[in-house]
Amino acid sequence: MAVTGKKIRILWIVCILAIAGADLLAQKVILPKQIDQSLRGIIYKREWVFDGAIHSNGFAVGVNIGKILTYYKTRYYHLNFGILRHPREYRQPVNFQGGAGFIKTSSAFAFGKQNNLLVLRGGMGEKRYFSEKAKRKGVAVGVSYEGGASLGILKPYYLEISRVEPGGIDDIISTEKYSEENKDYFLDENRILGSANFFTGIDEISIVPGFHAKVAAHFSLGAFDQIAKAIEIGLMIDGYFRKVPIMILERNTSMFFNAYISVQLGKRW
Repeated sequence: MAVTGKKIRILWIVCILAIAGADLLAQKVILPKQIDQSLRGIIYKREWVFDGAIHSNGFAVGVNIGKILTYYKTRYYHLNFGILRHPREYRQPVNFQGGAGFIKTSSAFAFGKQNNLLVLRGGMGEKRYFSEKAKRKGVAVGVSYEGGASLGILKPYYLEISRVEPGGIDDIISTEKYSEENKDYFLDENRILGSANFFTGIDEISIVPGFHAKVAAHFSLGAFDQIAKAIEIGLMIDGYFRKVPIMILERNTSMFFNAYISVQLGKRW
């Protein structure tokens, strides 16, 4: 009987150890797999955003094609096209007294302007977020910065000019760009009837190479919604390798500094 009782006690001990071991093994098996927190928030890999901006001396429209690297960082390529004006340039209404009386026109003009400056910009940029608020449908705040090459496109500025001499009867109107030969007419406000059609002189364009850069505060309405929506407020610079002749009577420059605000709308996938 003593031997049998001893065997029973040993059997109980083995059973208890087996149950305990199985319990520990079960606990190990059901532990959740650890998630790499560095990848949190990555839902989409690409985004395509259209961008419309108004700045101190003009405007621009363009497109940004981005690669989403992490929740906090997106790298993108950009291409935009816009207009740059001289800081002292402004449009004014026409007030002209012709030989046959007052001539009324709606073609406002920029007095003393020699060329329009159109700008084609291309380059690369990044945007970085500071928070995860966008995951809760809030506003994600961050910064964006970009830079690249530019092409300044100079197009002669044409005016409608009256060449009626004092005491004349018939109006002789000509469409002219500035030159040394006609500067007495081109810079006489009493002879200007207004600006010519914008496309006049489009076959006379010339190119000025340059560069651009900008930095901005970036506000994204749901940084990882499928529809990309954002507002940027920042500063930009356009530089050229020579002075750009926009105005006749004002000092021209090769550097343009502007504050800007832009609205962005696009899609992620």
